[in-house]
Amino acid sequence: MMGGRALVAGLLLALVLHSPARAADAAFTQFIASLWPEAQAAGVSRATFHAETRGLEPDYKLPDLLLPGRPPTGAPAQAEFVQVPADYVKESSIARLAAEGQKLMQQHRTALTEIEKRFGVPATVVLAIWGRETDYGRYRLPYDTLRVVATQAYVGRRKDQYRTEFILALKLLGEGAVARKDFRSSWAGATGLTQFLPSEYYKHGIDLDGDGRVDIWHSVADALASAAQQLVNKGWQRGVRWAYEVKAPANVDCTMGVPEVTKPIAEWLRLGFVPVRGQKLSAAELAQPASLLQVEGIYGPSFLTTKNYFVIKEYNFSDLYVLFVGHLADRMTSPQPFATPWSASTQLRSADVEAMQRHLTRIGLYKDKLDGKAGMQTRAALGAFQKSAGLKVDCWPSDAVLRAMSAGR
Repeated sequence: MMGGRALVAGLLLALVLHSPARAADAAFTQFIASLWPEAQAAGVSRATFHAETRGLEPDYKLPDLLLPGRPPTGAPAQAEFVQVPADYVKESSIARLAAEGQKLMQQHRTALTEIEKRFGVPATVVLAIWGRETDYGRYRLPYDTLRVVATQAYVGRRKDQYRTEFILALKLLGEGAVARKDFRSSWAGATGLTQFLPSEYYKHGIDLDGDGRVDIWHSVADALASAAQQLVNKGWQRGVRWAYEVKAPANVDCTMGVPEVTKPIAEWLRLGFVPVRGQKLSAAELAQPASLLQVEGIYGPSFLTTKNYFVIKEYNFSDLYVLFVGHLADRMTSPQPFATPWSASTQLRSADVEAMQRHLTRIGLYKDKLDGKAGMQTRAALGAFQKSAGLKVDCWPSDAVLRAMSAGR
């Protein structure tokens, strides 16, 4: 028989999950009301606060929440982290978006020329970000931004961050930057044609079309200039490519594929890496510091990535995202796909990758996040484990490596 305390807890949880208009919303409403002093300090009027928060309800179906009595909902299975590269950087998608990007480059030539001149970011790069983020504005973002950031501030994993985003979302609405009906976002609160959080709007927003307001929801010029400004603010270097595809030597040590291992491109070439298709690099390019990137371990294409690669990665912390954007940008001026095809690798479930990360942490080979994502640090740590266990060193999370770990090797 259920004890009294457990029974009460169970009833409360049922209320929270099944009657949000009652118990759950009362606490949520109280939480939102408690944010008024912060909103006031940020310049939000009482009228705006009341109008925008009246009737506001949390969305407990969002990912990345910590709900009482339930396991964390976890981040969703983002394509960047669960698809194999061939499925994510899909040739048909790249080809379609590149063709459309070429047309848009002509259509928005004046704005894009100004962006290149002012920010030093190629037109193709900002167009590629727009294409990846919202399919050049065709994708309708599914969520109400204010509801998303309010829910994440209340029961999300990153409450403090979203508390700020909620206040700034109110500020945006109060200033008339965007109407509530147009204030749509992803599950994480990113909004506009090029997907900005409210705080990013205030940090990087640019009024390029000169109408006196920054409009990243309807003005292509403003949205693309704001994306360029964000890249510049994160360290974009004018005149530097995002990456170079290379053919790796047969004896490549894939554990070198981490940002901490940086060498001038000339030195990588001396180690046996060869630019694909006979590409000749200038003296300035050969002097550029670069890191090795092999997103499929020793399988599939290899890249030497510059500082600008990591700047794009700050827009979305995924190697596949940067490869998609960088390759799409290149394809707007060149029809050639990657010289080395992707392999037919399979992707382990996130839970299995996280189990690997836990094992690698226990034996001192991994010190990064336990997130189930096979990023640079995870791949390098896997390679180090494979070396120590006498396995084939390919830096790829496979069933064979998982079995070896389970067997205590």
